[in-house]
Amino acid sequence: MKAHFLICFFALTIYRFLEKKLDYKYTCDELLDTLKAMNFAEIQEQGFVPLYKQETITDDLHDVCGFRTDFQFITKSKMKTIQKNSKGKK
Repeated sequence: MKAHFLICFFALTIYRFLEKKLDYKYTCDELLDTLKAMNFAEIQEQGFVPLYKQETITDDLHDVCGFRTDFQFITKSKMKTIQKNSKGKK
């Protein structure tokens, strides 16, 4: 029960942080829906292609996060770098 609360609290904190970084331009629900829709297709062990539509909210999220995934082929090594950087590892 404590672990579930901690995960929910941490998730809410991240969404609130994103709201603030985006100057409250989007609601928590809009951010969540957009992030859920940001899917990728793996291309024969070579990399990933975005399956989502580029919109203002995705552009804003990319600007805040410091990387783009909406208009390019992403190699496996680049995706690993993005994942590593998102976890705070250098």
